[in-house]
Amino acid sequence: MLETFSAPTSQSLVSSTEPSVQIRNLNFHYGEGDLFKQVLFDINLEIYSGQIVILTGPSGSGKTTLLTLIGALRTIQDGNLQILGQELKGLNPKKLVQIRKNIGFIFQAHNLFYSLTARQNVMMSTDLFAHEGGNAMAAAKAAEILGELGLSERVDYKPHALSGGQKQRVAIARALVNRPNLILADEPTAALDKKSGRNVVTLMQKMAKEEGITILMVTHDNRILDVADRIINLVDGNLESDNIINNFSASHDEAGMDSRTFML
Repeated sequence: MLETFSAPTSQSLVSSTEPSVQIRNLNFHYGEGDLFKQVLFDINLEIYSGQIVILTGPSGSGKTTLLTLIGALRTIQDGNLQILGQELKGLNPKKLVQIRKNIGFIFQAHNLFYSLTARQNVMMSTDLFAHEGGNAMAAAKAAEILGELGLSERVDYKPHALSGGQKQRVAIARALVNRPNLILADEPTAALDKKSGRNVVTLMQKMAKEEGITILMVTHDNRILDVADRIINLVDGNLESDNIINNFSASHDEAGMDSRTFML
């Protein structure tokens, strides 16, 4: 039997403002007829400004599908999904694009432009880059965020001259440079060593707490659980549990929290 839960109501976790993410009775499926496969079942969830929420669950549980729905990258089929106060269901493509401009995406694929330097890749994402006179400011802004992620000496390197972990940090810098209201991250530290991964999550934690940025992160990296406010577990398309992190740590034997606990 699945454990029952309710969204955390601690004043340290929930503000008086509207949630950044509000999901009501969300269902999602792929295919039709004989190919019909439902992957999300009656999801209800609220995430508030400044929260860092980690989403876990076995492979095929629907984590990435949920992440892409929240990111306005898939069409809402059944239920309601509000992002930053805007209902996504029924929005036209132009309005969906506007929603995405307030979201920073960090996915496992780097998707860098190999003809551009690290700095130029990050600049492509800056609001300033498209404005007259904004080129110098965008370059400085890109270099600053790359420096915060330990890439000060690599800002003018192209991706072919960077390691896998360095390319991942460039992709992360590109997602964070505009200080978006919502960050959606799919295995952001998977390609990073311990020090680099810690730098990334420390920066994200700082942005969440100081700037009220909401972060939803899919990960199996148990080295970074300490930055989370909540751990949500998705199993077979069902939201099985939603724990405030202190309660999660207390109710799980640390010796048994191996990589299987946080499988993709």
